[in-house]
Amino acid sequence: MKEQISEERILEMLHSDPDKALALIVDKYGSKLYWHIRRLVIVHDDTDDVLQNTFISAWKNLKGFRSQSSLYTWLYTIATNEALTHIKKRAKQSALPLDDLENIFALSPEGETWFDGDEAERKLQNAILKLPDKQKIVFNMKYFEDISYEDMSKILGTSVGALKASFHHAVKKIENFLGE
Repeated sequence: MKEQISEERILEMLHSDPDKALALIVDKYGSKLYWHIRRLVIVHDDTDDVLQNTFISAWKNLKGFRSQSSLYTWLYTIATNEALTHIKKRAKQSALPLDDLENIFALSPEGETWFDGDEAERKLQNAILKLPDKQKIVFNMKYFEDISYEDMSKILGTSVGALKASFHHAVKKIENFLGE
């Protein structure tokens, strides 16, 4: 079993061996960030691109990291911003309405892998896709990743109250969609 290195140790390494520190960051947070991004951008290839951009941005700004938040929170902020940038860019490039995009995705081989043949999960994912970006992010972070509202507040730069309201509205919209 691989030893888990603490954030503190990784941050100490930034000065002595920044390349090793980045490798440890990728190892420690790569999978979590991948799935956070994947739930937002959906497509694997796009997720890989956004994840790569996240680590490039982190690398460029790593020496300026001031520990005002945890490394985890800082990386999630970068990943969320990169994912939103990607989504907005895709929306401008694509003339497909969201419903068409969902149907194309659901019928694709990647969609079958993503949803693993479970109709309930497919319906949930389609409901999540219909949410506004902010509600989608908050729902994914709370429901799938169990991130606290306090950490979400730091990542998204929004008050805890606003995040709770976004999550509540997202849940109601998903319930309504699933009830149809």
